[in-house]
Amino acid sequence: MDQTHLHLLITHFPIFGSILGGLVLAHGLWTKSNQTKMAAYNLFIISAIGSGIAYLTGEAAEERVENIQGVVEATIKQHEEFALFALVSLIVLGVGSIIGLFLTLRKSKLITTTAFVILAISLISFGLVARTGYLGGQIRHTEINSSNNPNSTPIENEGDDD
Repeated sequence: MDQTHLHLLITHFPIFGSILGGLVLAHGLWTKSNQTKMAAYNLFIISAIGSGIAYLTGEAAEERVENIQGVVEATIKQHEEFALFALVSLIVLGVGSIIGLFLTLRKSKLITTTAFVILAISLISFGLVARTGYLGGQIRHTEINSSNNPNSTPIENEGDDD
């Protein structure tokens, strides 16, 4: 398994982890279960780690696909730029979750407030990472590309003088 394969495998976890963690955290808030909140925080921490791995392996994946016929350089660039926003968001979510775990274990009075803040961050993170995944999918899954952008040219055609 190389970095490209790892990138393709790991990119799905931050997407599903952020929304699943949000649902688990919402359930923990609803039932007032600190154990359920801690389970959500652990999901968020693992999702943040996964997003870091996905981001670090992205360059190798780009190198692998940039010369494949039909791959549009602008799509790769857009995915890469948006991935940074998703990464930062998930790092904030992971750090917030570590704080949430600490406060929950210490039985702080801020447990519920912190959980609501982290829930909001998780929803924002989900939106960012889902959009990043969508943009990444457009690199090779042209069937999901609803825009027929005439300004997008495949990489292999750049510089051709036909």
